[in-house]
Amino acid sequence: QAHVVESGGGLVPPGGSLRLSCEASGSRDVFSMNAMNWYRLATGKRRDPIEGITSGGSTNYVGSVKGRFTVSRDNSKNAVYLQMNSLKPEDTALYYCNSPDNPYSWGQGTQVTVSS
Repeated sequence: QAHVVESGGGLVPPGGSLRLSCEASGSRDVFSMNAMNWYRLATGKRRDPIEGITSGGSTNYVGSVKGRFTVSRDNSKNAVYLQMNSLKPEDTALYYCNSPDNPYSWGQGTQVTVSS
């Protein structure tokens, strides 16, 4: 089964920035037709979607990250990205990507820790 691999996480101070990447295996034709979401899993909470981008490039955001995070995609690379600015301690979590339309096997996620 096709899978995804997330990368780019790290430790940053409040107000800092990170750019996460997600690469999907499998067909580029399939990837280009899939909407893709970013999810996060914080300690004691469930894994919830926070960002999404359709196959056509339209984006949607959860309120807590709107204006700070930007999702984008590069279909030629089977990749989706999450630019995270003005990071807050409450953004600390494991970040995952996947398609809500045609799910891949979940990756390991990438840890983002926001702390001074």
